[in-house]
Amino acid sequence: MPFDGLMTRAVTAELQNRIVMGKVDKIAQPEQDVVVFTIHTKTGNVRLLMSAAASHARVHLIENNPVNPVEPYSFCMLLRKYLTASRIVGVEQHSSERIMELSFESMNELGFNVSRKLIIEIMGKHSNIVLVDLESGKIIDSVKRVGFDVNRARQVLPGLKYVYPPLQEKIPFDEILTDQDGLEKLESAHDGKEVLGLISGIAPVYADQLASKDNRAEFMRETIKMAETGSGAPMAWFDEQGSPRDYYFTPLDALDTSFRRVEYGTLSECLEEYFSKKVTANQTLQKANDAMRRVNELLSKKYLKKKRLSEDLIEAENSDRYRLYGELLTANLGRFTQGMSKVDVLNYYTGETVTIPLDVKLSPSKNAQAMYKRYQKAKTAVKEKQVQLEENDAEIAYLESTAAFLQQACTVEEVENIKRELMDTGYMRPPRKAALRKKAAEPRPLEFVLESGLKVLVGRNNRENDRLTFKMSDKGDIWLHTKDIPGSHVLIKCGPAGCTDEDIREAAGIAAYHSKAQSSENVPVDYVPIRYVKKPQGAKPGMVIFTNNRTIYADPREGRSSK
Repeated sequence: MPFDGLMTRAVTAELQNRIVMGKVDKIAQPEQDVVVFTIHTKTGNVRLLMSAAASHARVHLIENNPVNPVEPYSFCMLLRKYLTASRIVGVEQHSSERIMELSFESMNELGFNVSRKLIIEIMGKHSNIVLVDLESGKIIDSVKRVGFDVNRARQVLPGLKYVYPPLQEKIPFDEILTDQDGLEKLESAHDGKEVLGLISGIAPVYADQLASKDNRAEFMRETIKMAETGSGAPMAWFDEQGSPRDYYFTPLDALDTSFRRVEYGTLSECLEEYFSKKVTANQTLQKANDAMRRVNELLSKKYLKKKRLSEDLIEAENSDRYRLYGELLTANLGRFTQGMSKVDVLNYYTGETVTIPLDVKLSPSKNAQAMYKRYQKAKTAVKEKQVQLEENDAEIAYLESTAAFLQQACTVEEVENIKRELMDTGYMRPPRKAALRKKAAEPRPLEFVLESGLKVLVGRNNRENDRLTFKMSDKGDIWLHTKDIPGSHVLIKCGPAGCTDEDIREAAGIAAYHSKAQSSENVPVDYVPIRYVKKPQGAKPGMVIFTNNRTIYADPREGRSSK
């Protein structure tokens, strides 16, 4: 759901009740395109967040105080100069557009009142925060400067007159109800697409809901009333994994049928939780993608190395012919001379004629010796290539498990822990600045509780897998892992009473969900008493061997429901 005109109207109404006549105490800019005001009001201090970020532009109050950079941005310094200690005298929405205006009054050095306006344009990638002098109507500065090379139709630069973004050729939602021709078109629209093309300031999902109503004008009137009076029910929708999917200040039927709905006391509470999770998810995805690219690069190299080693091994295993060639050449030294490129001799084992290639630079005896040397070298190569292949396969298994954990990471902290692990194992370079080399957080496996009340621990990366398996286990516990599939180590804390088959089945579903096969339906999961799980000397994090295991097939969807 974009932050549409109706949502802007609802937030404007909430801020009018909360911050008008408040005094600006502090101004911060935690990110390039995010500004936070601390405002002193009659009911206490509140924080107002304004974001011009392309993917999550919005305005609302927040509870948490964001971390600020060591060196403030220049726009932050400018806002502090002009707006610190000023009073907010108005909060308005421009027409039905996604534009909110905060009006400020303050005293200049000569003791005269000065009026300024902060205009927040919530328009996707064109979002901006602009400070305007009301007397001259000129731009003082903006969080994003828009020059002629970026937009020929409208520039946003210091010293220029502020001009509102061009209006769409639609009827504003607060005018449609008094426009007879517009009302007739609204009632005759076939679907949400036609409604969206008629009315400005509404989002597609709301247009679909409006189109599904019998009395569309009345439904729109009620929605506008809820936005202006704050009588709506702020809510957000989340998917099965808990990821934020949408938000609004009124119910939306299409979302209720697909996602889990959570209601909030205020619109700001709704927006703060929704966007904090959304931004965290975006940051997690970005950081995970950076690490995933490195892991995929390494895997590509390891796969290629495996292919070449396998080919070399096959070649080395077929080295018996060199021994045969050596024997046949030794038995037929009088049949050929130096300078010949090949010789045909009788294979006395099979009675067939064999053509043997020769080195023209070597004598007959030297050619025979060269064949024996190639045979001996190939025999040694078989052992060496086999060792190299096993080591390469171990690295592939480790990197594939790391890739699976990156795909499942839900927080920036989880991704950072995986990246530190890759640095410690030499697969990624550590940051150059010592300040960025933070100490890895103490491993904290996920915890679940089975229907029987037993606790289940799940590793979120290979270091947590090791800690869970060898530091947090007791001898009566049951260990689980997807069979030949990268995934988490899972541990059932059985206690003195032990585990039932139902406990193992339920835990197997959790193991299947926390694996690379979580989108499958029937996943094999090995389970074994913890005493049979060992870690080979020198093995990489998370790599173990086990015996006496049994296999059960589980549905990852059952593990998802345990979250």
